[in-house]
Amino acid sequence: MESSFERFVGTWRLLSMETHTDSGRIVYPLGQDASGVVIYSEAGYMNVSIMAAERPVFASAAGIGQRGTTAEMVAAMKTYLSYAGPFEVLDDRVIHHVEISLFPNWIGTDQIRFYRFVDQRLYLSTEPLATNGIYTGRRALLSWERASPSS
Repeated sequence: MESSFERFVGTWRLLSMETHTDSGRIVYPLGQDASGVVIYSEAGYMNVSIMAAERPVFASAAGIGQRGTTAEMVAAMKTYLSYAGPFEVLDDRVIHHVEISLFPNWIGTDQIRFYRFVDQRLYLSTEPLATNGIYTGRRALLSWERASPSS
């Protein structure tokens, strides 16, 4: 029988990224058509990237190491999420130990996600979200499907 750790290993494609409020409202922080990939390796590392669809391109043909305008860079950061680091699987949660992140405040933190598997799908949810230590009445729910080379 496959262990919980082994069930995580592989590549997963984002189906949806939602925030649920205590009142039952659902918000799509990067839009209903956001896309993303999370990879869990056998070596115990994970990497996730999620982005909004149809992100505006920079006006210049900037390549790696070149910059857009401040407004372009702000818009790019607002529509993209990425972090990576070691992970560990417990009975009901996976802990992402963040080593690198687009959002600098997450570096050195543990991002805790409750998980469940249903067929070839993985569902991750957060603890109640807080801003500056104050509960916001929201939780994030991310749905993933196991990726195949043709998807």
